[in-house]
Amino acid sequence: MPGENLSRDEARERAALLSVDGYDVSLDLRSAVGEGGGEPRTFRSVTTIRFRCNEPGASTFADLIAPSVTAVSLNGRDLDPGEVFDGARIALEDLAAENELVVDAQCAYSRTGEGLHRFVDPEDGEVYLYTQYEPADARRVFANFEQPDLKAPYRFEVRAPEGWTVWSNGAGEPADGVWRFAETKPISTYITCVVAGPYHYVTDSYTRTFEDGTKLEIPLGAMCRKGLAPHFDAEDVFLVTKQGLDFFHEHFDHPYPFGKYDQAFVPEYNLGAMENPGLVTFREEYIFRGKVTQASYEARANVILHEMAHMWFGDLVTMEWWDDLWLKESFADFMGTFANVGATRFKDAWITFANRRKAWAYRADQLPSTHPVTADIRDLEDAKLNFDGITYAKGASVLKQLVAYVGQDAFLEGARRYFKRHAYGNTRLGDLLSVLGETSGRDMSAWARSWLQTAGVNSLTPQVLLDAGGRVAELAVVQEAPQAHPELRPHRIAVGLYRRTPEGALERYARVETDVHEPRTVVADLAGAEAPDLVLVNDDDLTYCKTRFDDTSLATLKEHLGALTDPLARALCWSALWNMTRDALLPARDFIGLVLRFAGRESDIGVLQMLHAWANSALVHYAAPEWRAAGGDLLAEGALRELRAAAPGGEQQLAWARFYATVASAEPDLKLLKDLLDGTMQIEGLQVDQELRWAFLEPLAAHGAADESALAAELARDDTASGKRHQVRCLAARPSAAVKAQAWAQVVESDTLSNALVEATIAGFGQPSQRELTAPYAPLYFAAIERVWRERSIQIGMDVVRGLFPALQDRAETLQATDAWLREHADAAPALRRLVLEARDDLARALRAQACDASAAGHRPLA
Repeated sequence: MPGENLSRDEARERAALLSVDGYDVSLDLRSAVGEGGGEPRTFRSVTTIRFRCNEPGASTFADLIAPSVTAVSLNGRDLDPGEVFDGARIALEDLAAENELVVDAQCAYSRTGEGLHRFVDPEDGEVYLYTQYEPADARRVFANFEQPDLKAPYRFEVRAPEGWTVWSNGAGEPADGVWRFAETKPISTYITCVVAGPYHYVTDSYTRTFEDGTKLEIPLGAMCRKGLAPHFDAEDVFLVTKQGLDFFHEHFDHPYPFGKYDQAFVPEYNLGAMENPGLVTFREEYIFRGKVTQASYEARANVILHEMAHMWFGDLVTMEWWDDLWLKESFADFMGTFANVGATRFKDAWITFANRRKAWAYRADQLPSTHPVTADIRDLEDAKLNFDGITYAKGASVLKQLVAYVGQDAFLEGARRYFKRHAYGNTRLGDLLSVLGETSGRDMSAWARSWLQTAGVNSLTPQVLLDAGGRVAELAVVQEAPQAHPELRPHRIAVGLYRRTPEGALERYARVETDVHEPRTVVADLAGAEAPDLVLVNDDDLTYCKTRFDDTSLATLKEHLGALTDPLARALCWSALWNMTRDALLPARDFIGLVLRFAGRESDIGVLQMLHAWANSALVHYAAPEWRAAGGDLLAEGALRELRAAAPGGEQQLAWARFYATVASAEPDLKLLKDLLDGTMQIEGLQVDQELRWAFLEPLAAHGAADESALAAELARDDTASGKRHQVRCLAARPSAAVKAQAWAQVVESDTLSNALVEATIAGFGQPSQRELTAPYAPLYFAAIERVWRERSIQIGMDVVRGLFPALQDRAETLQATDAWLREHADAAPALRRLVLEARDDLARALRAQACDASAAGHRPLA
């Protein structure tokens, strides 16, 4: 990665110097089919950039990462590529007022999901290409000025192998073997896109007539690999797409500005999706090969709507630099759920947001690398790491709080003015605050300072005093902040009082909205209320905070959590209890006990699946080591009990079956999984489809009950790209020193695996039941990561540094080794140090939680 970085200061200097009028990009991708039996390395890329310079005679540079450059000309003057190109930049000197740069280069196909990714489908040998650029990988495909504020229109033309179809941001048609695409609106480099190959393609259309009588027609398309076509439910993708377009047109008052709307589901994708205007790309795992729960369909709809929101927040109006990444990602994350609830069948999406997205934010906001929503992004490596829980989920939570603070109408009117005022331009924080100030009549500066320009998460705890008659004499909310980030914020909250009914339900009987901004705020409107069994201080999830409980409320939840009738309130309580477990305030065994006691009564399937993930994490990371075996037995026993009790064929049954596979370790449990695979045992209604077969095979492989031949036989049964990823993960999961050595070498010492297979190998390598087997790799990790970071792409570097950190070696010695590396590598790349610091913090948190759980050994678990 040396030489590939770009600093904020450099970008600002170049933006002050240049204005870009347009790009013509010509790509020759005929080499992608690998003629002659060898795997192709490069393709030809010819770029013409027309740009102006407001200081004639000045110097600057263009960006390009390529194995070689054939020719460079500036204003008709040929430049020596060997002199002006250093592998990442093209030096440009003595600029004129108006300039034309032409670069003819050999660019590299990618195997890491960065740039132009090339994938060969093992099922049929077909080759598929797609691009992925954010934040700065367009320069791997064509020469450019790689920063978001140098927007320009683009014209692409692509030569492709015979029989292929090619797509780009604009509409295109082939002529004489060349695909030529309509010129785009002015957009940033990182949201240009090309997809090419023998994709299965389905079409539809969207029409809308506006109040003034004008009619908008948008051609719709959706595509995937041919091997996934039998599973592709394009009609549901189009349904959500049309619902989203209706919703955003109604609320944004700005017609979709980018012509067509294609959506490509592509293989080996590093992200969930990417908002390229006119050609959105998604990971193909959103095409479901087997039975999944409604939570998976809801998640896909949320992503579709998230990316669609970007057409306005991010594509039409773009942040000036990555400091204000939140201006697109926080808004899209909020709008994805807002539209899901407002436009689709997923009316409970705010429950998923409260339970899943905010859990991501809470974790990120307690790491040493936490940062304000508006971050300090010094360079591109910083930018890459800031696609995190702060920028997405905390930012979205803050916007949800903002809607409660200024009102939904003022918020949406502010958005409408923002689009009209800054269409096709670039903005900073102040540009958005100014329109929100106009529409709400509020001074937004204090709110922004507290919520956008400070880091950390507050905790809100109720204090309840009863009078002699058993009624509420005083109810107060105590706000606390961590020592490292002491900001107390203005919270608009709802406080809910709950009590048990004669029928045994736990229901709300009083609710008050109030503003909390002091260390202690009295909620006067609740004085005189009947004594509550439970106080929920962030009822309806209006603010972003960690919710705590008074003693009475916690005791009520321990006995009656399953009796809470409101699903959102229940999800908020589960989230609060999980935060308490992570903060070493609730023993892990108690949280596991609550899951085993009450999760079977959970009606929201997304919450149930989140509880499964949390319970497994509590066992693996937060339970005292001496209790893990007993806790695992309890989880497996409870999961099997709920699996057998679940309604046959229902999604709860499927969720419990998958969870059972993750916690199965004892011989009877492994035997049952084998019998379910063989068909010698059946559970009524449970369809063991191909995806569930792989889910059952991984624990069998990890515990030595499925060998290489069994996994090869399964791959023969599922000889697809998806099957190959599953097999690679299962192979790396086997309990053998030789297996671990091979997996380590394939990931750390070699770059032959694609990004998807690197991910699968890492996932299989670290098995909780194999702590002793992977212990020797802890010192090897610290010896290797700086070299890996230096030699590999940033995406693979992130995967290795995060995925192979010895978190399962959860001992003080590992913490000391981490500290020693940090101390001895103070001059390592800041982004690398950040990743190690985050992993260190997770490990320290786990050790604290284990100590808390060990102190609970004297009392019986709740299960």
